[in-house]
Amino acid sequence: MKKNRTEEDSVKIQLSEHFTYRKLLRFVMPSIIMMIFTSIYSVVDGLFVSNFVGKTALASINLILPFIMGISALGFMIGTGGSAIVATTIGEGNKDLANEYFSLLVYVTTIGGILLSILGMFLTPAVASALGAEGELLKDCILYGRISFISMPAFMLQNVFQSFFVAAEKPKLGLGVIITAGVTNMVLDLLFVGLWGFGLAGAAVATVCGEFIGGLFPIIYFARKNSSLLQLGKTHLNVRVIVKTCVNGSSELMTNLSSSIVNSLFNIQLMKFAGENGVAAYGTIMYVSFVFISIFLGYSIGSAPLISYNYGAANHAELKNLFRKSLSLIGISGVAIAILSQFLAIPLSILFVGYDKELLLMTQHAFRIYCLVYLVNGFNIYGSSFFTALNNGLISAVISFLRTLLFQVGAVIVLPMIFGIDGIWSAVTIAEILTLCVTVTFFVKQRGRYHYA
Repeated sequence: MKKNRTEEDSVKIQLSEHFTYRKLLRFVMPSIIMMIFTSIYSVVDGLFVSNFVGKTALASINLILPFIMGISALGFMIGTGGSAIVATTIGEGNKDLANEYFSLLVYVTTIGGILLSILGMFLTPAVASALGAEGELLKDCILYGRISFISMPAFMLQNVFQSFFVAAEKPKLGLGVIITAGVTNMVLDLLFVGLWGFGLAGAAVATVCGEFIGGLFPIIYFARKNSSLLQLGKTHLNVRVIVKTCVNGSSELMTNLSSSIVNSLFNIQLMKFAGENGVAAYGTIMYVSFVFISIFLGYSIGSAPLISYNYGAANHAELKNLFRKSLSLIGISGVAIAILSQFLAIPLSILFVGYDKELLLMTQHAFRIYCLVYLVNGFNIYGSSFFTALNNGLISAVISFLRTLLFQVGAVIVLPMIFGIDGIWSAVTIAEILTLCVTVTFFVKQRGRYHYA
């Protein structure tokens, strides 16, 4: 038995295989770890900035970060929407055409990233002012934002390649790239912020260096002859594929744009109810949330090419198998993360804001309320990704729109009127519960069409 398991571990898992729980976890684990390391970029920045620069600098990152992430949404859209098309094309047996699509989408991301980077630098001061930043807070927002936009094209490419590494059956290589980028970011944060005292600018430069590694190395790999299913090469303008990618990935675009808008609204409400401390507390929760949510995001990214491949190959039995196993894994993970969050509320709060007693107490209290969201949000994240993988961008976009914009905006405006600041901390959980009702409805309605349950 041991010998058989060892042999199984040493063989590369292919998209066309039948997946057991063990094999499914092995396949998606690199993507999960990849997303965790990606989230660590922001977490490490916040940790060092908070402890070595102060809560005003921490608040500045929290205010401008939603704008930065909103601009970067192009990469998430093309990565998820494009990888579904490419994986489906591979499943249909047309590898050359898949490579043409892959190359086109990488080039479009590069050009779009450069243009959006320039636009972001120009708009940063106006956006920071609109969010309520003044004085030192405004200066810090502009400083961190403009430096961060230097690596925006590379960051977008990094997000694109996270999905394509999986479609190319090279999730472990993608993991290695992200680990290298993440370790670079952490080491440079330690040097620039912790040891050499470069402050907020040092944290931004550390992130830029990590993102360049994450975005540019995959170009070198895929541009050369390699052992994966994909290779960068010649292509031609195909408006239909670009439009289909955008439509198919619109849910991820919506998720990121909506999150940026909603996070900004949260910050505005918190400035009203609790001032700078409220923004800093919310930022701390978001840093931890990045890591926990990245588990669900990583699973969704890692499993999506399997759904797309089997959809393209018309293997409905395997679609059903993957869907059921995924729901079980997400449910178990959600309960585990929610329980773990309760235990970690105090130590994580101390780690980020232990230097300020009032801020520490507020953060601990907020953690206890917010962490209930992990019982629910994994199902909605997977639901949106599942329909994207089936090339049904419309349903995916509806789920994302409701989850990340409509329900959250309503909750963060209405609940504080009734429950005060506790209404802000519970707004995301209420929005996710409402979205889950819609997600389940779509699953049930589409059951017969896609034969996945």
